[in-house]
Amino acid sequence: MIYLDNSATTKPDPLVLESFQKASERFFANPSSIHQFGGESEKLLQKAKEQAAELLHVQPEEIVFTSGGTEGNNLAIKGVALEHQGRGKHIITTTVEHSSVDEAFKGLEQLGFDVTYIPVDNNGVVSVRDISDAIRDDTILISVMHVNNELGSVQPVEAIGKIAKQHPKLLFHVDHVQGMGKVPLSLADSGIDLCTISGHKIHGLKGTGILYVKKETALFPLFHGGNQEQGMRSGTENLAGSVSLVKALRLVKERQSTGIKHMRELQQVLRKRLSKLDGVTINTPENAAPHIMNISVPGLKPEVIIHTLGDQGIYISTKSACSSKQKDESKILTACGHDKDRSASALRISLSYDTTEDEIDTFLNALSEAINQLKAILE
Repeated sequence: MIYLDNSATTKPDPLVLESFQKASERFFANPSSIHQFGGESEKLLQKAKEQAAELLHVQPEEIVFTSGGTEGNNLAIKGVALEHQGRGKHIITTTVEHSSVDEAFKGLEQLGFDVTYIPVDNNGVVSVRDISDAIRDDTILISVMHVNNELGSVQPVEAIGKIAKQHPKLLFHVDHVQGMGKVPLSLADSGIDLCTISGHKIHGLKGTGILYVKKETALFPLFHGGNQEQGMRSGTENLAGSVSLVKALRLVKERQSTGIKHMRELQQVLRKRLSKLDGVTINTPENAAPHIMNISVPGLKPEVIIHTLGDQGIYISTKSACSSKQKDESKILTACGHDKDRSASALRISLSYDTTEDEIDTFLNALSEAINQLKAILE
């Protein structure tokens, strides 16, 4: 099997699975229980927070464990909007966000919030000036993803963070789900108030995640109940999942430097050889994140190519996994100004630290053969 759909999900690291199993077996008590066994679980949960905070260079009380990217994004966006609507109902995002952000903003529009959607250039990158110019006296939130999940475009979130710091009445949220372990991002003193991380994108387990919430940032909770997670996320904590997520985070941090370099080299191999394939258009910009390569093959349905490759045990994707079963064109490529033939025929190849050059070579040969065969059928 050659797995090149790592932006959808990654294979769990064996050490992550081991940490989950050990925590599940030894610390199954509810951390909220007042007996000694529950106290041991609570101590382990606090230790996991401290370790996560150390790895992210933030404070333990700024770590909120979640079920992943979708919940983290919704908690950040809706939590800010509902908590701070008394001082303004204007919120800002871009036209190329993940569906969990885009749909959250559309939901808030139904509740009477005024949303400004900032356009992007042909590479899928937003203008810092456009963001700055959109800020009003009643703006309470800016939400911009760090790395685009389809194209790999890197947004200038550091520069946006500096602008956000000049406006103390607004909060800045970054969806860092695709950036973690691929494009480093500093949180401390960055102007970023909220940041979403997902476990299953970094060889952790599905159903695990972190929302960084800067100290003294108030959120209206999505879940009400037992006031876990400082009242921001009620519900019995997923202790084993949180422990395993911290393990995944530590392993990624240890491998990040060499892993990024390795993926960048493979991406350049992909770019060089894909550019020579007849009928293939490369959509991913040169300065993109190292793990994503997006291409279009106008005239051919992407799902047909995906299934042809899948028959050979080679797995790639089209669009985001959250919207890949929808047959329409990529809204991301459309937002970049590309025509329907290009936006409706996009394919995404996404790498991990463990992807090999031999796998890339086999994939490229199989892709070339599949394209030629499918074109011959249509002629």
